[in-house]
Amino acid sequence: MMQKWLVTVVAGAAAWIGAAGAQDFPTRPIRVVVPYAAGGLPDTMIRLASIKMIEILGQQVVVDNRPGAGGIGACDLVAHANPDGYTLLIVDVAQTAINPALYSKLPYDTLLDFTPVSLMGISAQFLTANASVPANTLPELIKLVKDKPGQMRYGSGGIGSVHHLSMEALKTPLGLDIVHVPYKGNGQAIPAMIGGEVALVFSALPAIEGHLKAGRVKMLAVNTIKRSPQAPNVPTVSEVTGIKDYDYPPAIGILAPAKTPKAVVNRIAAAVAKAVNHPDTASRYTALGIDSVGNTPEQYAAQIRIDLVKYAKAVKTSGVKVE
Repeated sequence: MMQKWLVTVVAGAAAWIGAAGAQDFPTRPIRVVVPYAAGGLPDTMIRLASIKMIEILGQQVVVDNRPGAGGIGACDLVAHANPDGYTLLIVDVAQTAINPALYSKLPYDTLLDFTPVSLMGISAQFLTANASVPANTLPELIKLVKDKPGQMRYGSGGIGSVHHLSMEALKTPLGLDIVHVPYKGNGQAIPAMIGGEVALVFSALPAIEGHLKAGRVKMLAVNTIKRSPQAPNVPTVSEVTGIKDYDYPPAIGILAPAKTPKAVVNRIAAAVAKAVNHPDTASRYTALGIDSVGNTPEQYAAQIRIDLVKYAKAVKTSGVKVE
């Protein structure tokens, strides 16, 4: 009985100390590790959000770019950092869900080595066709492909990219025979689609907006679970095809090392949510093709668990595996 009482007292004291520590957090600059080079989407997002986060938290937010190897090194670094809230990681689904499905061995475990903080935003990807494609809607495209199997080509930002897996998750349940042409990034795939080298790509709106206005391309659907406020007239893949829970946009969020005190995580999450939903930040996100989110640690954790299952299935369907 005495031992049980001591455990309860110690646990209660630890919780009180953690909460008290969070009230003072942060007392020094916070480092956010970015698994991409400067200028990439996650890098730009954290730099924009940090303007407001600095005001909210009263400390500097230092961006530390660690590009390469699909973000594996950056994830490994933060997974083994001191869990005190002063080292964070900005990620997208490539690190949280696609890498675990692609690689048989990783130096980190998404669920065991990290504490989700907040989903900053999602980048809706629109299924875009060259203007010469004789289909103006997704049902028309599906019929066209079924009538001429194996004759249409789609481009992606590379094998295992979210653009690749979005199409695999679309074509497989519908039995569509479309040829995949991977490029070194969507920055090459989009010009290839505009030039007619491939017929289709999934793309963020800002990358194709000028071509849409010029009539060189057309949007057929969006790969998010709900219609994007960026283009509310464009239907989702799910509502057109009936594919349940079709939702494959790049989702960019913040992780902390596992065992970071909950009170500290909540403090950071609140600052992130307030920063990304501030009108100044949200408007700049929109210009980048990002829909601001800023949810709770629990909500982000639930989304990561869903993504792990979803992308594992998409990778298995695609037949891609990296050793």
